[in-house]
Amino acid sequence: MPNMKSAKKRLITSAKARIRNKSRRTAIKTTEKKLRQAIDASDKAQAVELLKSVFSKLDKAVKVNTIHKNKASRKKARLQKLVSSIA
Repeated sequence: MPNMKSAKKRLITSAKARIRNKSRRTAIKTTEKKLRQAIDASDKAQAVELLKSVFSKLDKAVKVNTIHKNKASRKKARLQKLVSSIA
């Protein structure tokens, strides 16, 4: 346990941030999983709609430093490539 007041405050804020970041990452994974299911089902309309949602969640995560911008960019490029491959 921390002894200094600032260290105690830091422990509390980092715990809150950990919960926030975990929630955000989980939401991204869930939406991405739904998108991949839509791609497997060849449902282009739903895939395009979910792609917008995934892009939005990734951009928000980058904005608040949950994930690195290059990781988000890589994910976006790969998902876009998958959606555009639907016949």
